[in-house]
Amino acid sequence: MAAALVSNVLYSGGFVLEKRALAALPEVTVHRPVRLLRLVLGSPLWIAGALSLAAGFGAQLVVYRTLPIAAAQGLFVSGLVLLVMLSARLLGERTTVRERYALGAVLLALLMVVLSLKEGGAGADTVGRDAPYPLILLVCVPSLAAGVWLYRYAERRARHPHRMPPTGVEYGVAVGLLYGVSSLAIKGVSSHLTTSGIGDALVDLLRSPYPYLLLFTGAFGLVLSQAALQRCRASLIVPVCTTVTCLYTAVLGTLSFGEELPDEPLRLALRVAGTVLAVAVLLVMPKHDTAPESPTPTQELTPP
Repeated sequence: MAAALVSNVLYSGGFVLEKRALAALPEVTVHRPVRLLRLVLGSPLWIAGALSLAAGFGAQLVVYRTLPIAAAQGLFVSGLVLLVMLSARLLGERTTVRERYALGAVLLALLMVVLSLKEGGAGADTVGRDAPYPLILLVCVPSLAAGVWLYRYAERRARHPHRMPPTGVEYGVAVGLLYGVSSLAIKGVSSHLTTSGIGDALVDLLRSPYPYLLLFTGAFGLVLSQAALQRCRASLIVPVCTTVTCLYTAVLGTLSFGEELPDEPLRLALRVAGTVLAVAVLLVMPKHDTAPESPTPTQELTPP
């Protein structure tokens, strides 16, 4: 739990630092990835944010070795509260009432997932260590394709001249799918970590799909997330991305790594209801920011 909380702080701080850095940079686009990388790597503030996110990744490895996937995701999503607070304090971002209700519902949904876990002891939920490689590829490859397609779809809609600015929900879902695959890869890498026989463990890891999935999602996730983060509010796009990542990892990761679903009806109902609630919230969240109201002629003539 301590490692999960540290991870939350590092991730939230990292995203806020990157957002502040991106606000001071020229517009970046996924169509010019080399220029994007050159710009962000030339920003010390962005590098500090990236290092914070990398440290959060290291803390995740510790969590995945000691907690079931669903429990880990429930703890990770609690960092959304910290992120919203930091984005309001340091970035000046404000969420609407509807968005605050949606974020509260997401936290409730993930709390339901955590409550569905068995308590420690002999009957505690098992921690999966590995998954069949064909099954991992069967789950991950279509997810990556769906994430890239959805991002391109969001890009086309955002470029439409008569549409209002996007809130970032579609971008968040797309990047969340990529990071969901990344989370499964992190879980797989953690299962190969050992303090003895390091050489054999490394060879075994390189024979698995996990490091290559991490490289792919890391490269694509970096480019896609930075372009989306620059044009959308961190207080909305990051919670959406985090929610999709957590749901994806909790549901598909639990099944892929052979971690059992609750056998008690109440716990099973909590997990299913929490998952359904979170998906429903994502579907009803606003897709576009409200355009600023133009002053009426009466308002223009009224003296201050």
